[in-house]
Amino acid sequence: MLAFENETTEYKRELTEGLKKEVLAFANTAGGSIYIGVEDDGTVVGVEEPDDVMLRISGMLRDSIHPDILMFVRIRAERMEGHAVICVSVSEGTNKPHYLVKHGLKPSGVYVRRGSASVPASSEQIRRMIKETDGDVFEENLSLVQDLTFQKAKSIFEAHHMMLGPSQMQTLGLCRKDRAFTNLALMLSDQCPFSIKAAVFQGTDQSLFQDRREFMGSLFSQMEDCYAFLQLNNPLGATFRGLYRKDEKAYPDEAVREALLNCIVHRDYSFHASTIISIYSNRMEFVSIGGLLPGVQKEDVLLGLSVCRNKRLAQIFYRLELIEAFGTGLLKIRNAYQKSAAKPELFVTQNAFKLVLPKMTEAAGRLEAVVVREASLEETPKTSKEEAAILALAGKRTDITRKDVEGLLQVSSATATRVLRAMVERGSLLRFGKGKGTRYRRND
Repeated sequence: MLAFENETTEYKRELTEGLKKEVLAFANTAGGSIYIGVEDDGTVVGVEEPDDVMLRISGMLRDSIHPDILMFVRIRAERMEGHAVICVSVSEGTNKPHYLVKHGLKPSGVYVRRGSASVPASSEQIRRMIKETDGDVFEENLSLVQDLTFQKAKSIFEAHHMMLGPSQMQTLGLCRKDRAFTNLALMLSDQCPFSIKAAVFQGTDQSLFQDRREFMGSLFSQMEDCYAFLQLNNPLGATFRGLYRKDEKAYPDEAVREALLNCIVHRDYSFHASTIISIYSNRMEFVSIGGLLPGVQKEDVLLGLSVCRNKRLAQIFYRLELIEAFGTGLLKIRNAYQKSAAKPELFVTQNAFKLVLPKMTEAAGRLEAVVVREASLEETPKTSKEEAAILALAGKRTDITRKDVEGLLQVSSATATRVLRAMVERGSLLRFGKGKGTRYRRND
């Protein structure tokens, strides 16, 4: 009779599916040995056809566990007390956590050794193993969610005449050689758990709330839908110089675009708090999670220094021509306000950035008669590029649909519906039909 089971020794009377969790537990902890053909109390009973059992073990481990665990496993037959016993020796893995493909990177798929038992790992233990194996770069770490789809990302790549197949995903850092997805893939997937929350307030504080939106899905979807929402809340202003009037938006498009992209590309995704955008009567505020990286000061950032937290994400945005070069975003924002007396402000704490975009005003020394027509939450400015494009399209056809507007503006169905409803309420368009049969026509 052998000694009792302990934290490095496990007995099994016969080969069962349970072997997989024992191998996982040893590989994810400090290694150990499993003896097949031995009772729990150490009594040796042996196995029949040991060669067949060893082949079954090899196939079982190869097909059901990721990353590949066979390099850390040695399978051999031994004679104990006159019986054939299979010994499965497992070394501590270097690609932890190893997990059951069927269950993925969650407690039901990851096991660790605790005393003489193999138990499910906690979510925190799983995260710690990933961090120890991959380092502290969140976007390169293994994603805890592996059931991902990329419909939005693929459509964006296709629009730029680029492929997003398995080989491209591996090159870009979305997956590894074994096809396991990284956190970068999670961020760009349709199942992205991160979000942007935007709120509109009446006045200069949060005492009177008007509207709220939360943008979810792939970062690409969040980017497009949130930008469309910000444009709906970017009213036109009229500057008078003598007899002549010049219409300008309250916030420069370039500044709004760069502020939003900065929040998406540079935020710290290891925190699950949302990016917050607040719109007041006199300013927009963008609050992004994640302070300055070690060794970087606020003054360095203002000078154009860029130390990117999410390098692979930034490279993808660069390839898609969403950003031109690293470190130019804040410079573009400041340049957009060159002719304005009000200037953008940047506030930095240990864990967050806040960028404040003030409403545009005339530069000092010029006539500062700025007339701003405030857009309601459901109103699109009459002379906005979006509405002008819709009216131009409607002028070429008998009528148009919501789908036509979605494709024209590259926005979600909710945003297209909101724009069309506002145009109908103002009399720019006429609405006919109901439900899927709804059509819109110019009210000339």
